[in-house]
Amino acid sequence: MLKIKEILIGTNNPGKYSEICALLPDKIIKHSPRDFKLLTPPETGKSFKKNSLIKASYFSKKTNLVCLSDDSGLEIDILNGKPGIYSSRWGGKRNNFNLAIKKVFKSIEKVKKNRLTSNKARFICCLTVFWPNGKSYSATGILNGKLSNKKKGNKGFGYDPIFIPKGYKKTFGEMDPSFKIRIDHRYKAYNKIRKFFI
Repeated sequence: MLKIKEILIGTNNPGKYSEICALLPDKIIKHSPRDFKLLTPPETGKSFKKNSLIKASYFSKKTNLVCLSDDSGLEIDILNGKPGIYSSRWGGKRNNFNLAIKKVFKSIEKVKKNRLTSNKARFICCLTVFWPNGKSYSATGILNGKLSNKKKGNKGFGYDPIFIPKGYKKTFGEMDPSFKIRIDHRYKAYNKIRKFFI
């Protein structure tokens, strides 16, 4: 199996881009869709895996490079798994996660009155590697945890300030980023595909 030496990281989200770069070996040449002035294609899939594949195949075909794409999100039990694949879209057209987090708390408040409160949640990440010859490989990482009752910490991005991973007391937003990326859902997914890089 030939190891990948050059890759396009198929995301226009700066937070995701830097986290994926940190997971990959230093020696690999990394590119961003911004280097090619490429926008992210519409995520029309009904699962993390499908959306991850849509992005990976699109960017790979546009650049003729191997592409690694991520689709990830937060599932909240009390909201029947929402926002799920629509996690970034809960932040509106600009993917404003302050808005998205407000929407989460508002949605929980609405349903809280009618049932026992559960703050169980999980982060899910699917990573897909797509080669220019059409071959692809996907892997999923799941990290269970719970929601904080308010935003805590200003590190990380997205829903990090309200997610507390199982076995810890701090939110991702309070954790040192170099520690966070060694335990999170993206790391769990990457561990299943690292054979292509190392």
